[in-house]
Amino acid sequence: MDKFKDLPDSDGFFGDYGGKFVPETLMYALQELEDTYSKLKDNNEFFANVDKDLKQFVGRPSPLYFAKRLTKYHGGPKIWLKREDLNHTGAHKINNTVGQILLAKAMGKKRIIAETGAGQHGVATAAVAARLGLECHIYMGANDIQRQSLNVYRIKLLGATVHAVKSGAAILKDALNEALRDWVTNIEDTYYIIGSVTGPHPYPMIVRDFNAVVGRELKEQSIELFNKFPDAIIACVGGGSNAMGVFYPFLEEDVKLVGVEAAGSGIKTGKHAAPLNDGKPGVLHGAKSYLMQNDEGQVIDTQSISAGLDYPGVGPEHSHLKDSRRATYIAVDDVEVLKAFHNVTRLEGIMPALESAHAFAALEHLVKDFSKNANLVVNVSGRGDKDINIVATMGGISLD
Repeated sequence: MDKFKDLPDSDGFFGDYGGKFVPETLMYALQELEDTYSKLKDNNEFFANVDKDLKQFVGRPSPLYFAKRLTKYHGGPKIWLKREDLNHTGAHKINNTVGQILLAKAMGKKRIIAETGAGQHGVATAAVAARLGLECHIYMGANDIQRQSLNVYRIKLLGATVHAVKSGAAILKDALNEALRDWVTNIEDTYYIIGSVTGPHPYPMIVRDFNAVVGRELKEQSIELFNKFPDAIIACVGGGSNAMGVFYPFLEEDVKLVGVEAAGSGIKTGKHAAPLNDGKPGVLHGAKSYLMQNDEGQVIDTQSISAGLDYPGVGPEHSHLKDSRRATYIAVDDVEVLKAFHNVTRLEGIMPALESAHAFAALEHLVKDFSKNANLVVNVSGRGDKDINIVATMGGISLD
């Protein structure tokens, strides 16, 4: 039995984290989903269809690219990039939506809902729903709609309806709240495609499993390109799906796993989105995990330059990996992220999403711990064209 890879347990827990903390009205829907997935996850025909779509619709496998100039800039280990930004719709999110839309089809659901922060999950969900001709509704915080206007337009072009959520801080957590309310109301005909390894069981497991294609590819590519597994894998963490997807196939291997959270204005300021660095366990959106909360247990507002990481919780499996010390979690602030965004863009001709730029920013802290012969892989979870307006208004460099 593998210590990490055999989780969650039958109740949906990764150690102390996870579970199903939801209203009774959702228990039937979650059980229906769990039963369906249990039947299909060992079904060769089902996963043959998933793999076919990943290859022909998404464009997998994504390449593993040697970042020569970035390696020279850091003056240390070899830096490789897992190019999820090259996927159809521009991020890792499509891996999960391709799988979940086929679950929805198998369950006979005709209506699709999803939440989104940076908009990439919304675009990916709208794309797979359009492909199957299904009604699609995307919930998005009003503040995120403002800073991710390009993706909002893309979602609408794909035929989905965007619902602006104005409650709370009008960001990702509030969008997720509204999506859950919709699901409770329309549970018979609606499938909820959760976008990260968060939420009640079985979602953290399902989303992880569909995104694990990234780590499986990386295993093969690293052996092919440098004859061993990476010495370290670095990925940004909000809810944590891109990180969990690339980490999971390596959990039982001798590979350092580093998750990078959003320190926002700085951990000490309290204005950040780094629950694994400055939070404590609690229950949010149907599962127990590390949360940003006050002394009374109330969830507090978050802050990050990145809409996709601007979330007060994190996936329960990441919480377990933190406590067990199988993975290390650090945080970088907005200033470091902007610097990394510009460095990668100018040095490699690759414009990462601001979410992914957090992983690049972490290199400044990590490279000193590795020799020049080491191989570090950064998971480039998405591309940065969606973030141009944010960069331009946040002290971007002069283009004159």
